[in-house]
Order: sequence, then structure tokens, then C-alpha cells
Amino acid sequence: MVAPAAEGVAVTALRSVILRVRKAAERAGTQPERVRVVAVSKTKPESLIRQVYDAGHRCFGENYVQEFVQKAPQLPEDIEWHFIGHLQSNKVKTLLGGVPNLAFFEGVDNEKIANHLDRGVSSLGRNPLKVFVQVNTSGEASKAGIDPSGCVRLAEHVKLRCPHLEFSGLMTIGMPDYTSTPENFRTLSNCRAKVCKALGMEEDQCELSMGMSGDFEQAIEMGSTNVRIGSTIFGPRDYSKK
Repeated sequence: MVAPAAEGVAVTALRSVILRVRKAAERAGTQPERVRVVAVSKTKPESLIRQVYDAGHRCFGENYVQEFVQKAPQLPEDIEWHFIGHLQSNKVKTLLGGVPNLAFFEGVDNEKIANHLDRGVSSLGRNPLKVFVQVNTSGEASKAGIDPSGCVRLAEHVKLRCPHLEFSGLMTIGMPDYTSTPENFRTLSNCRAKVCKALGMEEDQCELSMGMSGDFEQAIEMGSTNVRIGSTIFGPRDYSKK
């Protein structure tokens, strides 16, 4: 169990984040309602997630399949769940079957995972799954994501050849120390321009998922419509069981 004091801190932190998001959106000339805040709850217990839910938040994200499929059934069905990060194709059925209210998959980084997701969604007979194509904007070999030069081809594959997926935008993680943040964000924005031109989409139809606890305000100012906030809301991670 989480101590009541810790739970209160998370709700207070959420409200602070929402205020910071609103101010950043206003600076960017964007309607605050157009920026989605994904409260990333990996390693955190259901009781803490429920406290944030009870405060009115409905959008949460997880990174680890086994943890995700254990948590989701114990929490309200109207949560808008996001899976964030790389997923092995042999875990697609576990994820989709275990989280029927999965709303977004962030992100597809190759055609193989797109095809597996497409078939998995089809076999379950569920509504199309919204997906973001993950782009490796920092050039780190250890990081998942398609090279920027391949983002158009992968986005085309998702949109044109995966009828059970809904191409919804692009996402990036960026450098862990945030030193390359502006370059990462500019790269993703440039990718969006190329993808939208190739697919005949308006740019406001193609979301940008970029920005985390250390740089989400700058991300919003540079066009992000989806920010992934974890430790700033929930506190430091506990990876002892990972």
C-alpha cells in the first residue's frame, strides 16, 4: 500500500503539471485542451493510479507488458491507456488481450510490429488501434525507433496497409539528459511535415508525442500535442522488481 501522504503528493503534482501545460500551450498559441497529458505510471501501484484517477485524470501510460496486463483489469474501464515504447512481436497478443481499453500504441518502430498489431486487433474484433510511429531522433544505437529517413515509408505502411490500425502521429523519446531536446523536437516536426506531404494529411491531423518530465513545456512550445509525464507526477521510479 502507498501512504496517504504519498498519494496526496501525486494529486498535487498532477494539478501543477496541468497548470504548467496550460501556460506552455498559451505561450505557444495553442489551446490547452489540444495537449494530452499521459500520466506514466510504470512501477507504481494501482492504489496510486486510482488516486490520480479519482482526481479526474483519465489518461495513463505503461511501458512493461506484464505489469500492464496485471494492473489494467483492476482499474476503471474508462481509462485511456497508452502503451509506450518498443514491444516484441510475441507479446502483442498478451498486450491486446490483457488491456481491451488500450487506446494508443506509442510507438510502432518497424513494419513487423505494425503487421502483428494489425492482425491482433483484427482477431479480437475491436475498433482500430491508434498508433504513433516512433522515430529515433537522437541517433542512439541503443534506442528504438525508425531512422528519420524511414519515417515516411513506415507511416505509409501503417496508414495504407494496416486497416485495423489508425495512424495518428509520430513520437520520440530523445536523449535521457535532455541535452539534445531542441534538435530532437525539430527533427520530429520535420518528419511530420514530410509524412503529411506524402500522405496528403493536414499537419494538425498528425500528432506529435514528445516531451517528458524534464522538457514537456519546451515540447509543447515546439508543437507537441501529447506529453508523457511520469516521475514529476508519481515520484521516483522503483525498478527493484524489474
